[in-house]
Amino acid sequence: MPTRLEDPMTDVRTQGSADSELAISVRGLRKSFGDVRALDGVDLQAAQGTVLALLGPNGAGKTTAVRVMATLLKPDAGEVLIAGLDAVEKASALREQIGLAGQYAAIDENLTGLENLVMVGRLYGMSRGQATARARELLERFELIEAAGRPAKTYSGGMRRRLDLGAALVAKPPVLFLDEPTTGLDPRSRLEVWATIEELVAEGRTVLLTTQYLDEADRLADTIVVIDHGKVIATGTPDELKDRVGGERLEVRLSSRDEAPVAADALVPMADEPPLIEADKVTVAVRRRSGVIVEAVRRLDEAGVEVDDITLRRPTLDDVFLALTGRVAEVAEDEQEEAAP
Repeated sequence: MPTRLEDPMTDVRTQGSADSELAISVRGLRKSFGDVRALDGVDLQAAQGTVLALLGPNGAGKTTAVRVMATLLKPDAGEVLIAGLDAVEKASALREQIGLAGQYAAIDENLTGLENLVMVGRLYGMSRGQATARARELLERFELIEAAGRPAKTYSGGMRRRLDLGAALVAKPPVLFLDEPTTGLDPRSRLEVWATIEELVAEGRTVLLTTQYLDEADRLADTIVVIDHGKVIATGTPDELKDRVGGERLEVRLSSRDEAPVAADALVPMADEPPLIEADKVTVAVRRRSGVIVEAVRRLDEAGVEVDDITLRRPTLDDVFLALTGRVAEVAEDEQEEAAP
């Protein structure tokens, strides 16, 4: 990514806020679609200049929460303050203080990159000259200046996503909602988007990120909120959530899957809980780190088990997600609630 350009934000981030440190404050948020309760008393908080990540299975309520905070849906109950403004009572003023980018780039493919950003600027009430200047600034920032005159339909997926982020930044909003912004991107494009998000936060912006890529949340988030069935089931930093799952994990890969039960029995004295057997792999939650591998090798050797590989690792967010929801994280194109009216 290019060197960050100066991009001063508007100075109304804390207008009307009782607590100027919070850019996002959500309490008791509820939203139903018919008999389906998409959000059931959700609480969220994010300080200025931080990243808040929402994690959860498909249909958990993440996109519904973003739509309410972005004034696209009205809540049934609860308080939603974004940049100090009430998302219901001050919806019009709030829209000037937020940017929104989703997993599908909201751009006109028949317009050029420059024309797309100028159009957004004009919709925000800028003069044509102001909108053009801002558009060129953003195109340069996102390494799109050479493609400025090309129709967006000729852009790669990563280029379209960067253009969409540019559109979300035209009005220099202090708060950004990024709803699965890297879904479908190749690894290089994902890294570029991550770098961009980190730059924006370094400038003082607040980002609410929904994602099913757990490595994305691990890298970017200051705080993670896990939602399932419309309820918050866990909140904390990535490290805090990993600590909830437990200590280190000893993973033993065997030469033969038939020896897995014998290996598991041999490692039981070292375990905090019954070892987990998956084909030719045995996983053990261990009480301590020092000397664990040496002891495990000794026990397995005494049991006559042949080992292919043995490693000691800390729990990942994948482990957290599985422990909290009972499911592995799966990336899908749409969330269930997106189909709701």
